[in-house]
Amino acid sequence: MCVMNASNFSVAEALVPSSYIRQARDAKTSRENQVRQLLEQRKLPAEGWDGATIDGFLHDLAMMDSNNFKGNVGAGEREARIASDLVAHRHFRLGHGVGRSGDITAIQPKAAGSSILMRLTNCLVLDIIKLAGVRSAAACVLLPVATGMSLVLTFLYLRTKRPKAKYIIWPRIDQKSCFKSMVTAGFEPVVVENVMEDDELRTDVEAIEAKICELGSDTILCLHSTTSCFAPRAADRVVELANLCKKYDIPHVVNNAYGLQSSKCMHLIQEAHRTGRIDAFIQSTDKNFLVPVGGAVVAGFDKQVIDEISQTYPGRASATPSIDVFITLLSLGVAGYRKLLAQRKDIYEYLSAGLLSLASSHGERLLQTKNNPISVAVSLVSVVGDATKLKTVAGSDGDELDPTQTTELGSMLFTRCVSGTRVVAPGSDRNIGPHTFINWGAHSNHYPYAYLTAAAAIGMTRGDVDTFLKRLDKVLLKFKRKQRDRQDNTPNEDKTD
Repeated sequence: MCVMNASNFSVAEALVPSSYIRQARDAKTSRENQVRQLLEQRKLPAEGWDGATIDGFLHDLAMMDSNNFKGNVGAGEREARIASDLVAHRHFRLGHGVGRSGDITAIQPKAAGSSILMRLTNCLVLDIIKLAGVRSAAACVLLPVATGMSLVLTFLYLRTKRPKAKYIIWPRIDQKSCFKSMVTAGFEPVVVENVMEDDELRTDVEAIEAKICELGSDTILCLHSTTSCFAPRAADRVVELANLCKKYDIPHVVNNAYGLQSSKCMHLIQEAHRTGRIDAFIQSTDKNFLVPVGGAVVAGFDKQVIDEISQTYPGRASATPSIDVFITLLSLGVAGYRKLLAQRKDIYEYLSAGLLSLASSHGERLLQTKNNPISVAVSLVSVVGDATKLKTVAGSDGDELDPTQTTELGSMLFTRCVSGTRVVAPGSDRNIGPHTFINWGAHSNHYPYAYLTAAAAIGMTRGDVDTFLKRLDKVLLKFKRKQRDRQDNTPNEDKTD
């Protein structure tokens, strides 16, 4: 694209009729106008770009990096030398990454094109965050690490502001990376059990406030809440927690891993900022933007805070997550992403209705979790028996059920090409770092049901739901037969006496 400038077009008129050249020049000018508008407005275009325009723009950006200069001699140890043409092509010849040794958002003198891409990507993501519901967001940074490590960097930033802090208060969610992020950052997680309301597990705000008073606010680094999660756990009461953080002057970090795709989760964050305190909220790129795993977005309401969080990242970083998100968002445009969000809402209703019908046919029920806008859960009581009797094999007294038999249901689904479901059977404990989680996976020490979860996540289609329900129906029938066979083959001690 960049080699055909006005002068070259004029010269080309000696080779083909000038009317053809003018037509080609007009087509090129149209694409250049799209790029100019993007550079000027720094917002996601209303309609998605075609692949040729995106590819041409990336090529032009790559030509602005020194490793692609004609006659350039690299005399340093890092000069974006790439041995494989295939690797160079995969990365659009953008080999310098993003940032500099001291700041991941710094401009690189020898990589103007890569620096433009990094800045534009952050602008586009901020535009999407506002479009999705958090209109007061002031800044964001796309980090080349997933959600867990982005949480670590956020906690390390807060340490510079609260050097005496030791604890992070965390309403329990049984997901390893968010727990390990606190331990990895060098803090002691204070796990607060959820309370059960009907089928749903909700934040125990009173217990959290009591814990703040017990420990003292100066010893607490932050409150670490969660929006998106596996049912039957609901999104945390983020607004009430934000109000507590404002009252006691405690930072508040929200794990919004796949909440950006949910208007309900984003509304919670916006409202929590309006009435209380949120310092940063973190979301995954792959879960929300349909790109490969490898990035996360740290966003907030104070640009200086986000800038300082980004400075905790040591050194340069891979540009791959930024390139992936940049291409995807430009391909979708505002209209395309809004369509995906609307489809996801429809899929949530469609999946819920389908699971409700399927559950009823198997003597089960859809658990009522109205405060979880993405994940749904189905009881497995008739399939596995009384969940309160599920214990580990070591604790079994002979007439109790082994939870590993229940989780076999998930394995059966996986071997039939159904991924992402979770089968939870109370009775399995897990040690993670310094903490022992009772009934790991259930988000609670005492949740009374075994259950299966599925997520109505962005990108899922009605066809996916239909196929999932058919395979789940067959698996449940087969699993019940296997359970009956096990029972038939179990000696009856009463008969032998």
